[in-house]
Amino acid sequence: MTNKKIPMRQCVGCSEMKDKRSLIRILKTSENEIVLDATGKKNGRGAYLCRNAECLQKARKNKGLERSLKIAIPDEIYENLQKEMEGIETR
Repeated sequence: MTNKKIPMRQCVGCSEMKDKRSLIRILKTSENEIVLDATGKKNGRGAYLCRNAECLQKARKNKGLERSLKIAIPDEIYENLQKEMEGIETR
């Protein structure tokens, strides 16, 4: 039997390589909208974050999310992402 390869992605906040399923995908759609992609399968440019608010704060501070998505991100989008991530953390 062959072992299945586990896809790894790098968190833009803490820069750690982790299993793709343990991370959250932030997506830039073709209309330049920034959304949280819970399925990980939507079309668009994606960046990955750990499932905690600390990594979102780090990504905001070092502009890792903006570099990955190649777009300037306003503060209100960071606040919306913070609220959505809090909803995911409580599940």
